[in-house]
Amino acid sequence: MQTKFTLSQLADPDLQEANKILRACVHCGFCTATCPTYVLLGDELDSPRGRIYLIKEMLESGEPASKDVAKHIDRCLSCLSCMTTCPSGVHYMHLVDHARARIEETYYRPWHERLLRRMVATVLPRPTLFRLALFGAGLLRPIAGLVPGRWGGLLRFAPRGLPGPSPHDQAGVFPAEGIRRKRVALLAGCAQRVLAPEINEATIRLLNRLGVEVVVAKEAGCCGALNHHMGEDHSALEFAKRNIDAWLGLGDLDAIVINASGCGTVVKDYGYMLRKDAAWAEKARRVSALSKDVSEVLAELPIAASGGPPALRVAYHSACSMQHGQRIREEPRRLLAAAGFSVVEVPEGHLCCGSAGTYNLFQPELAMRLRDRKVANIAATQPDVVATGNIGCITQIQSGTTIPVVHTVELLDWATGGPKPPALEKQRGRRDDVGAAHGIS
Repeated sequence: MQTKFTLSQLADPDLQEANKILRACVHCGFCTATCPTYVLLGDELDSPRGRIYLIKEMLESGEPASKDVAKHIDRCLSCLSCMTTCPSGVHYMHLVDHARARIEETYYRPWHERLLRRMVATVLPRPTLFRLALFGAGLLRPIAGLVPGRWGGLLRFAPRGLPGPSPHDQAGVFPAEGIRRKRVALLAGCAQRVLAPEINEATIRLLNRLGVEVVVAKEAGCCGALNHHMGEDHSALEFAKRNIDAWLGLGDLDAIVINASGCGTVVKDYGYMLRKDAAWAEKARRVSALSKDVSEVLAELPIAASGGPPALRVAYHSACSMQHGQRIREEPRRLLAAAGFSVVEVPEGHLCCGSAGTYNLFQPELAMRLRDRKVANIAATQPDVVATGNIGCITQIQSGTTIPVVHTVELLDWATGGPKPPALEKQRGRRDDVGAAHGIS
């Protein structure tokens, strides 16, 4: 793609990078076939190619972002399916992240949008505030149908009940059982530890059982992904710096383990995000190099099912941030199969479920259409359970189906001696008690 930046514009490192990305695009349009919003809407401006044109025009002009640009960039899920499809290696993730920051800096949104975005950016990354907000939303849930627009969607998003805080989320050391094979830090996260603390519990139990010492750093918190994808670069980088210091302060680590793939994609990008900051660039690169999805670490360890194979039919949903963001595709499937599960592929597995961080809060109509499409594809495989590696996907998919949706590590923990996942315990009307039927307690 030809660009027309001036020399003074190209003195800006961010515009230099954007120019490089834009010039890699050859207009081929392969990306349109795998873009969820283009598949739904058929609008060129809601495809990666169309958005690239909009971003190019916005950046070249040097003018504030327009309402039209904000609308079409806001509709982008940042699922990154386009990057998997692109034959030219266009790094759309960095380009759209830069565009979001530009929009946040220059576009003046209506007051109700500003209020909603400020609330989400403040509350979701902070577990205590998030828990209180969900409690309040739960009280108002019965009137959600009377509340219009996105605010009603927020109320419907609130779960009917919340689990209590988990001791596994507290800072500390969880020792390995037997001979220690590895020492890792675990990102306890923010929203996940409120919505599904059982994920961290299963992760720690499983890693400990496999000889891995797990450390939860006191000062580590939100990875910054939620703010980053809203264009709030300053707050996102503050979260990143706090985590970097917390993890590097733990001494020698074999890995920084992340069990929410949306978080993992961003933490692995810390080195790029802080590349211009001389005081932080090298430390950020070290953290990015250490960061691994939990499935990557588990793939290096011996996993053996105990008490008989859990012969369940598992529909594996590969989160966009897993398959497109981190390019992790086979490890979770192989781990589930090795643990005795029958893994089935979900049709249209490359398409997003509509969660996409905060997308289902800001774009509820499109998010629900994508959810319903995903749920229909999952149901076609007739699974006993759905497994995935991202809390956003779990919450989104579960809101549209009675099939239990769990994190991959919960099934692996169960198969190797841990408790049955709570989602399976809670499910009613199953044709049998799967735990009793397969000899797993």
